Amino acid sequence: MIGKSSHQQGFSLLEILIAFSILALSLGILLNIFSGGLRRTIVSEEYQQAVIIAQSKLAAAGVESELEDADGQGKIQEKYAWSVRAQPLDIEKIGLDDEKTRLSPYQVTVRVEWSAGKNDRQVELTTIKLSKKQ
Repeated sequence: MIGKSSHQQGFSLLEILIAFSILALSLGILLNIFSGGLRRTIVSEEYQQAVIIAQSKLAAAGVESELEDADGQGKIQEKYAWSVRAQPLDIEKIGLDDEKTRLSPYQVTVRVEWSAGKNDRQVELTTIKLSKKQ
């Protein structure tokens, strides 16, 4: 008579279920990490685009039109709403003599706003520009 071995080789059903559970949990965590990184990349790209728009509007203020007329607003790419505001600064508060200066300082502020899903985001840049006195 040929002897039969009572040992079975291979994995039990319980071992296979535990291995699949660990695999599913690991894949879920990895997908969450990658999707979070993708969201952060998109938000970073939106902020970068908004800063570029704000910088270009700051550079254009006083060049394309006089600083007194620099106030304005508009939309770019149907997503980004921008607004420019130029306010004259009081020269005497800065410590300069109003009669001796031939330039007028203006505080120019550019705000770019956009909607990102449930959140409204904005970037604001401010600078001081000089204009010839009228």
